[in-house]
Amino acid sequence: MHKWILAACLASASWVLLAQDLSYRLATSDISLDATATGSLSFALDNLSFFKDNEYEGEQSKGYSLPGLWMQPKLVYQPLADVRMEAGFHALIFDGANKYPCYAYHDIGRWKGNQYQSGAHLLPFFRAQAQLNYVTFVLGDIYGGANHRVMEPLMNPEINLTQDPEMGFQLLVNTPRYQLDAWLNWQSYIFEEDTHQEAFTIGVHQTILLNDAAKAWHWYLPIDILVQHRGGEQDITDMGVQTITNGGVGVGLQWRTDARCLRSLNAEVAALGCWQQSGELWPFDKGLAVSAMVSAQLTNDFRIFGGLFYSEDFVSLYGAPFYSTLSQKHQGARFTRLLTPHVGLEWSHTFSKEFILGTKVDAYPLYAGQLKKADGTVLPSAFANNFSFGVYLRCCPSILIKQLTQ
Repeated sequence: MHKWILAACLASASWVLLAQDLSYRLATSDISLDATATGSLSFALDNLSFFKDNEYEGEQSKGYSLPGLWMQPKLVYQPLADVRMEAGFHALIFDGANKYPCYAYHDIGRWKGNQYQSGAHLLPFFRAQAQLNYVTFVLGDIYGGANHRVMEPLMNPEINLTQDPEMGFQLLVNTPRYQLDAWLNWQSYIFEEDTHQEAFTIGVHQTILLNDAAKAWHWYLPIDILVQHRGGEQDITDMGVQTITNGGVGVGLQWRTDARCLRSLNAEVAALGCWQQSGELWPFDKGLAVSAMVSAQLTNDFRIFGGLFYSEDFVSLYGAPFYSTLSQKHQGARFTRLLTPHVGLEWSHTFSKEFILGTKVDAYPLYAGQLKKADGTVLPSAFANNFSFGVYLRCCPSILIKQLTQ
């Protein structure tokens, strides 16, 4: 075990602050308020179209494909220089699907009896935003997914394709040396005598900048906390209260070279932890992991990366299955340990601020320890090659309808 931990710590990583990261380019939304838009009413169409094929081997996860798109048509009104409101709807559409389960989508939607929507998975969308100097408040549909900039082992970029818009409250702080994103995502609301549990996630992402981010050599400290709570006073199920937590702290270095064939290098190492404060969702209450990665921005459009993850007991709430020692393919099964290399390359091209095309290849040549199933069966340690390929197009044009006030 110790030699693998040492190897992971000697490697380097770049989970955070990668301005050219494909998921950041494709899936983030601009939170800034434009003073020149004061008094304007606009129509905006936000869309991400995708085709992603996951070819997974081994006992960790089944493979699947994601052909489809999501879109958010909405009206945007900015009555004041520091206040903005958006209203519309969010629709998720998979190619070839005509029914969608009524469910809070966190990853792949699960069928839920005969409760379904026809044509698309459709949700109302409303966001209210106010800004005070370095602080921004958001209520309703918050800026989620890639906007949080959470370490990749704790948050899979694939959620930008499939999950519902996060709803609740968000506090954003952005200063020259400190960045904060604190949010509450209320995922499941219950009524009196409802037959399911309420569920919400509290998240905090912090970045402490140790020197000026504009310098060629830039050091920073990322800190992430994710807490999911299920159950409550109105809960009438027999599942009990469950509270589970992920956390991570790391150190990162970014080197901007501005050379023609090597724009920048990024490196980060991180220590990760999980904690089951209450409930019995996991077979262990505490776990630790280490992760490391390096990436190189070769040109403005082309990036390569490689990294390493190791754990003996760890569960990632929102991460890819290759960052959890619990098998997603076999209910109740767990691996004695995981060693997950992650390598890949990505290309993206920005036609304009509103139109971005990208493609990405990921490989997870996973080495898993013994798999202990719930029935007592033990499968030997094994190597499995897992990879995915995706093509993505982000379109977010905006049209001014009327200037209501000057």
